[in-house]
Amino acid sequence: MNLKTKKLVELLKKKNLDAAVIASRPDTVYFSGFTGSASIIIVTLDKAFIATDFRYLEHVKELCGDDFNVEKSPGSLDNYMADKIKEFGLRKIGFEDGSISFARYSIWADKLPDVEFNAIQSDIEKIRQIKDKEELRIIQKAVDIADGAFSHILQFIKPGVREVEIAAEIEYFMKKSGATKPSFETIAISGTRTSMPHGMPTDKIIENGDPVTMDFGAILNGYCSDMTRTVFAGNPIKEMKDIYNTVLKAQIESQMGAVTSKTGMEIDAISRDIIYGAGYEGYYGHGLGHSVGTEVHENPRFNTKDTTIMEDGMVMTVEPGIYIPDLGGVRIENMIVINGMEPINMTQSTKELIIL
Repeated sequence: MNLKTKKLVELLKKKNLDAAVIASRPDTVYFSGFTGSASIIIVTLDKAFIATDFRYLEHVKELCGDDFNVEKSPGSLDNYMADKIKEFGLRKIGFEDGSISFARYSIWADKLPDVEFNAIQSDIEKIRQIKDKEELRIIQKAVDIADGAFSHILQFIKPGVREVEIAAEIEYFMKKSGATKPSFETIAISGTRTSMPHGMPTDKIIENGDPVTMDFGAILNGYCSDMTRTVFAGNPIKEMKDIYNTVLKAQIESQMGAVTSKTGMEIDAISRDIIYGAGYEGYYGHGLGHSVGTEVHENPRFNTKDTTIMEDGMVMTVEPGIYIPDLGGVRIENMIVINGMEPINMTQSTKELIIL
């Protein structure tokens, strides 16, 4: 077993469970490194199995053979799982209650009527919160790819270009740079449409003076990155400059304040105090940030309710924003690593106002 799987075994012991079944892609990537689309993992107190079909078998053996018993599933992965649990006489099984559909759970329960299934999704998420050195190395590379895409797109944005072209160019550059795919559907919006925090790109043409907000990230080896920048295609009006400078101040001070002695809600409050104090209360409707790993949105969060105390090794976004309907919006987002009293900045792209 690898060190991550051993953490899962400790969880099983703590909860008095016989085994855990891992089927979701994010958890599969975390525990095994396998990013393919078909597999199932079974971890008992002393053994770890990963099964896949003939398409991925050689790859999984090469990737996971030192840490798992790698087996070929002769048919359905659910049948394999049920047979393995019966073979070992397992009775109390932990499963990913937040990821497994009701339909799939029903199949499991029907095949294993004598097995007690126990919800452990939140426990697994807590294990995933602290990133090790290898995870941080991969995430940093994914961040670097996104940084490179931002530098590239600055040469591309100009009046006359469509939003969808900007989004496509960002994704094309990231994939050419080694990304498996984007972390999520790339956001590239302009003009008054930037008042929509998650507006999607359209055929709208960039006009002179437009703000252009881009929110994007890269997946590398199963791990995500996430960044946002707002730039201007020509000189913006004064109110948009004021909004930008307010968001920039909130981002810088919140990032500096993201330390291990504070909770998610306390760090969120740093940005909210600045933005509300500048007169923009009601125009900042989302949390300051979230954790990032094998999923682009993980716990813990920087928001008005999260009481999680930050710990070293947590990877977080810091992304305040102001959004005013019929005018426009600004969001600036970096990724950081919680590191005592000195958070480590992962995103290197400039945050200063850019007029193209």
